[in-house]
Amino acid sequence: MQDRAFVNAFCAGFPGARVSQPFGPDHDCWKVGGKMFAIIGQSGDGVSVKTDHVETARLLIETGRAIRAPYLHASWARIPFGRVADDELRERIATSYALIRAGLPKKVQAALDQGAVSSPDG
Repeated sequence: MQDRAFVNAFCAGFPGARVSQPFGPDHDCWKVGGKMFAIIGQSGDGVSVKTDHVETARLLIETGRAIRAPYLHASWARIPFGRVADDELRERIATSYALIRAGLPKKVQAALDQGAVSSPDG
């Protein structure tokens, strides 16, 4: 069943992934190297993820698999739970993680591969 626990358990498996609640106790914000890759909002009925392009996010929205992620750049999309299959949701989260991780400095990426904590704020 797709829910907050499903996403949190999946995100916790990524190297260097840390959860924080910078927007309050009802928001789970997953970061790698201090950069956000997934967020579950207060309503807890979906997860926002980064896509590779604005066009990808737009396509997900136009096909009804996602909605516009409020407060985030247009390359982010919010996927309501139950709107896509579990495998696609995992793939979207994994892609978001990979995109954010790839943008980190090489030194930080290498530390993640060695199991080191990437930054004090997660």
